[in-house]
Amino acid sequence: VQLQASGGGLVQAGGSLRLSCAASGRTYSSGAMAWFRQVPGKEREFVAAISWSGDTTYYVDSVKGRFIISRDNVKKTAYLQMNSLKPEDTAAYYCAADPQNWTNVPPTTTAGYRYWGQGTQVTVSS
Repeated sequence: VQLQASGGGLVQAGGSLRLSCAASGRTYSSGAMAWFRQVPGKEREFVAAISWSGDTTYYVDSVKGRFIISRDNVKKTAYLQMNSLKPEDTAAYYCAADPQNWTNVPPTTTAGYRYWGQGTQVTVSS
């Protein structure tokens, strides 16, 4: 499974961006999917996760009410709509997937995901 993340960029505080993560390869479904972020010198941080069905979503407290994770299983793509962006949201954002997770409990740790996309940089200016 290959994951291709896109949609990062430079935006002013209060602005919006939408990240996309497209899965490809020999898989019927991309299973559970998630977004993490990382700044230099810090560990990768959980941002949001969604179950394979889309019925269950989890968010880190700092983005609740501002970010929305969604997916399109026909396109095997997950999205992260980021609104009301703050300078502290600045980071490299990574998407992750576990095609074998067919539960409604998507993992919220890096250990829960087998496949990772390349990072896409999000920079929020004040």
